[in-house]
Amino acid sequence: MFDSLSDKLQDIIAKTAGQKELTQDNMQEALREIRRALLEADVNLRVVKAFISNIKDRAEGENVLQGVNPSQQLVKIVHDELIELLGKEANPLDFSGHPNLIMMLGLQGSGKTTSSAKLAVKLKKEGRNPLLVACDVYRPAAITQLKALGEQIGVEVYSEEESKDVQAIIQNAINYSKEKGFNTLILDTAGRLQIDTDMMAELLLIDRIFHPAEKLLVIDSMTGQEAVNVAENFDAQLSITGLVLTKLDGDSRGGAALSVVYCTHKPIKLTGTGEKLNALEDFYPERMATRILGMGDIVSLVERAQEVFDEKTAMEMEKKMAKAEFSFNDFLKMQSQMKMFGSIDQLLGMIPGLKISKDDRQKLSHEGEKQFKRIEVFIQSMTPEEREHPELMNSSRKKRIAAGSGIPIHDLNVFINQFEQMRKMMKGVSDFKKNIGGNQQKAKLSMHQMMKNMRRFR
Repeated sequence: MFDSLSDKLQDIIAKTAGQKELTQDNMQEALREIRRALLEADVNLRVVKAFISNIKDRAEGENVLQGVNPSQQLVKIVHDELIELLGKEANPLDFSGHPNLIMMLGLQGSGKTTSSAKLAVKLKKEGRNPLLVACDVYRPAAITQLKALGEQIGVEVYSEEESKDVQAIIQNAINYSKEKGFNTLILDTAGRLQIDTDMMAELLLIDRIFHPAEKLLVIDSMTGQEAVNVAENFDAQLSITGLVLTKLDGDSRGGAALSVVYCTHKPIKLTGTGEKLNALEDFYPERMATRILGMGDIVSLVERAQEVFDEKTAMEMEKKMAKAEFSFNDFLKMQSQMKMFGSIDQLLGMIPGLKISKDDRQKLSHEGEKQFKRIEVFIQSMTPEEREHPELMNSSRKKRIAAGSGIPIHDLNVFINQFEQMRKMMKGVSDFKKNIGGNQQKAKLSMHQMMKNMRRFR
């Protein structure tokens, strides 16, 4: 998401880098280009006008037109205004209430039921004990879908398949949660193909009777301008507390995210960034603004790494690397953890300063993932002993593995050679760390001697 807008904004800002200073003329040109880029990204016209006006006011108010670095000045102004547009700061979920109630709202097809399951996964990871409540008693197979998702993620689903009384279902779920110790109820309410009176009446009754701490509107970010209309209608009648944007990893233009916050004055609280059930993240306006401007998102990258990589497994891997015992099985373990990290495309987008277009990122991602699959086939065609002891590889074993995997022996030889080089490199890095850590005084003396030598040759 935002890739088209991101590329265009970066191009516009890059053009100012060749200017000696920002003048009224080239500033007007930059603003015109930014306006065009936002409209092409399907950003609401009201939002575009306000955004451009704010940038212009900031530029004149801060007297940056005489600045020495026009590109950096423009980046700073656009970055700050993007943060404002996206909601200024992160808004965490409200967990008040005993039990805490989170009502999920949205039209049919917005991803509401899947987002409910993703939210349950997220809350469970954070130490809460969620209960999914099937409140959609109209859509065929809605309860079946929620139960299937609940079983997949290991979260209980409360449902009453014969009942159509949604208020009674919620009250019974609250009583059940108190008995069983659930502290958050996620209410998967009914959606419709369009907003109608009956739908709103039911949601209003739930709101007035049970007073949920959160009323989260789930919006498909691919819907563009329509997302604003849906958000404004729901907010006008229910006074939503926040937004959940789904399909942020899709090839959408990003207009919905930039428009809904401004038009509803309600924060984006969560974003869906993939199909996997752990792909729901807290929304941080500043991080999103830096990514739109091609400045990466190193904080999210580190946080995701901490979630994905198990510390105990990492320590075991490091010990094996130190002894050059890193096996093909260990390689597969590392690769499976990398898959949990997200697509290569997503990871490249988070690395600061990496100027790669969306198309190039997708090509790299596609080729990288294709290569990983080929490597899995190689390794799975080996015997358990061969996987654990790479040194056993000889020409006859390689021929057998190549025949079994259906991949040319040349490719197998290339992979094994690269694997051996990687093992040696890992061992070398480990030895270096050990030598430095084990003899710091010697390292300091060596550094001191090196500095003396450098002075001598000046």
